[in-house]
Amino acid sequence: MLGRSLPSLCSKREAVSKNGAYQAQALASKGKAMYSSNLKGFILAMVSSAFIGSSFIIKKKGLRKAGVNGPRASSGGYGYLLEPLWWVGMLTMIIGEISNFVAYIYAPAVLVTPLGALSIIVSAVLAHFMLKEKLQKMGMLGCLLCIVGSTIIVLHAPEERSISSVEEIWEFATQPAFLLYTASAIATALVLILYCAPRYGQTNIIVYIGICSVIGSLTVMSIKAIGIAIKLTLEGTNQAKYFQTWIFAMVAITCIIIQLNYLNMALDTFNTAIVSPIYYALFTSFTILASAIMFKDYSGQSASSIASELCGFITVLSGTAVLHSTRDPETPLITDLYTPLSPKVSWYIQGNGELWKQKDEDESSPSFITILRQDYFK
Repeated sequence: MLGRSLPSLCSKREAVSKNGAYQAQALASKGKAMYSSNLKGFILAMVSSAFIGSSFIIKKKGLRKAGVNGPRASSGGYGYLLEPLWWVGMLTMIIGEISNFVAYIYAPAVLVTPLGALSIIVSAVLAHFMLKEKLQKMGMLGCLLCIVGSTIIVLHAPEERSISSVEEIWEFATQPAFLLYTASAIATALVLILYCAPRYGQTNIIVYIGICSVIGSLTVMSIKAIGIAIKLTLEGTNQAKYFQTWIFAMVAITCIIIQLNYLNMALDTFNTAIVSPIYYALFTSFTILASAIMFKDYSGQSASSIASELCGFITVLSGTAVLHSTRDPETPLITDLYTPLSPKVSWYIQGNGELWKQKDEDESSPSFITILRQDYFK
């Protein structure tokens, strides 16, 4: 009896060892596949950053060319739509966005999203050589702070949950918390568009970029829903039959049009090396906030992770403030001394010691000496 049990015991051990070997081999092959997948995502994210960073410069050169022959985009003109160079920039951006979208298929968000900061470096370097826009040392520090802060936020962000249908995303989008965020985002955008943009759009970079960033967070949520719908449809579960898919598509198209319009205004008005980092920082912050509210990403987060993300937000805001304070004025297309790009205000002291303010367009002048000229870029 004992003699019979020994061979069976040995055969069981051999089977266990073989299963262990198979499992180890499977894990090794899985690790290689994950490494290969992450490498593809890394390369695609790098390519995306290069294309997107270049698109800022190409589109701005197109905007400048279009502004010579007609109203500038910052003044409400749409002549850039007839400028081929602007469309080259748009094509470059589309290629970059497609590369970025595909990168998320191969690699996790914690790897792909921080690499988007490389587009800032690309645009700053190209702007220095192609647009002659000098980036100050403090501006470089601001760029670094924006990159570091955004990276901290992304690295400590929670993993995305698995979603099986567009209807499930619709349930997330119609929950009270996200409806409140959507209403707040729309209200903020309307205030910026209707009140702030006509008054402060030419002098405060946060106005145009704020519109792009707030609306952009809604764009990303809609694009994510469309991407999941396409993925599920390719896997055999048709999502086109649900009306929610088409609502997300209409929202995405509307938000993208608004984003492009005000991004063009920002590029046409302010220094590219400043627009890119601020847009990246605010857009990333609002997008993570929208995702956290919609998908409840932070429900299982530890206190240390939440504290790290708060530090990341503070770092991003600090970098934005540094960049905003060190930006250089745009070089006017018309270099006539008496026709500046934007209106200026002159302050005078009259003989009785009272201050007197005069716009440059005003032909009258006081009887004393100018002590300060303050334009909208100071």
